[in-house]
Amino acid sequence: MRRTLPRPAGRRWWPTTVRARATIGATAVVAAALALASFVLVGLLERNLLRNAEDDARRQAESVAGFAAVGNLGRVRPPAPGVDFFQVVSADGRVLLSSANMRGAPALATAGAVRPGTRLRTRNVSPLADGHRQRVAQVVVDTPDGLVMVYAGASLRDVDAADDTTTAALAFGLPLLVATVALVTWRVTGRALRPVEEIRAEVAAISDRDLHRRVPVPDTRDEVARLAETMNATLDRLEASGVRQRRVIADASHELRSPITVLRTQLEVALAVRDPELWPELIGGALQDVERLQRLAADLLLLARIDAAQPVPAVPLDLTVLVRDTVAARAGDRVRVRADLAPGVRVTGHELWLARIVTNLLDNAQRFADGRVDVVLRAAGGPRGRTAVLAVVDDGPGIPAGERERVFERFTRLDDARSRDEGGAGLGLAIARDLAAHHGGSVTAEPAVRGARLVVRLPSAGTP
Repeated sequence: MRRTLPRPAGRRWWPTTVRARATIGATAVVAAALALASFVLVGLLERNLLRNAEDDARRQAESVAGFAAVGNLGRVRPPAPGVDFFQVVSADGRVLLSSANMRGAPALATAGAVRPGTRLRTRNVSPLADGHRQRVAQVVVDTPDGLVMVYAGASLRDVDAADDTTTAALAFGLPLLVATVALVTWRVTGRALRPVEEIRAEVAAISDRDLHRRVPVPDTRDEVARLAETMNATLDRLEASGVRQRRVIADASHELRSPITVLRTQLEVALAVRDPELWPELIGGALQDVERLQRLAADLLLLARIDAAQPVPAVPLDLTVLVRDTVAARAGDRVRVRADLAPGVRVTGHELWLARIVTNLLDNAQRFADGRVDVVLRAAGGPRGRTAVLAVVDDGPGIPAGERERVFERFTRLDDARSRDEGGAGLGLAIARDLAAHHGGSVTAEPAVRGARLVVRLPSAGTP
């Protein structure tokens, strides 16, 4: 017995419905994507504004440094727009020049061992303490009076303001957007799954007594519509199977009732008759009915086994030898069977079941033949590979064109005037077709010049 492993306790929090899982999954993905996009957006915005401040400070510092390099600091103009201050410091720490808002302020730094060049840093400048950082450009330049350092600072108030505004907007907008995505996903998923729930409810309401009911097919032409169509097709097959099963049960009951009634009558007569000389005849008739019941029960059991699709051992075998042996075993029958068999025709299958196919076709042919039955076996090629073709032809009355499919239905007799003893139960051809289908083949009734022509086609296993 197969054991079912218990579900881990740690996963009980995960929702069990498709709608909830889809909503949570979509919301989580959107939230992660929006968080990443927001982080990138804030970073790009800050970087762009910072670059602008750096460019302003650098240009201002390089402009002042240009005047300092030629010893002409007196021509330096006030800071350009976007720049808050500048300051020129000598190597010994003296402030040589500064913007108006930095007058009287101490030197920002000393040159020391600093080499000529440009450097950038972010810092807070005490005289300009306004709550915002400054992006300071430092340019070290060699002048006629020695090394000097030129500082120019651009305020980062725009950067800070943009960061604060963007962060506040994202902090308010992201949860709202994620909630909107969750709500829309929940409603859309619910609407998409509504036909599935209707299909489930309809299927749950269908019992074995109302297989005629069908599930609704939405007019969407999507996967749900195809699911409904597939479900209806399955219900069609179940209904057909149920009808077929009930018909088989009714036909089998009808077939069993006659021999059982006759057998009971014979036994009652044998019990009532006191003459021992009549007992052998009565008992012989009873045995005939018992044999008929036994054959019918065996046929029904075989049909049930075929319908259950029970696997049977299939091995490569020589169909030519099998057909030859089956025909040879019927040498004493009423109608002689002539065989024209191609050598070495091989198939893969169950020997007893294949022999039963041949036997049933021969029984049917000899029952209706006037004086001749021909069996022809050939190997034919086709688009799907080689095929073994077995034809059984008789010279009897034949099968009408409109009845060539009905003869393979169970309990079918075309001549209702025939007695049941002579005509059988009408299961022979049905069993032959089902056994052939079980081997991947087919049995068909084909037109013939005279009589009936039944043809079996089986996948060939090639030649040895």
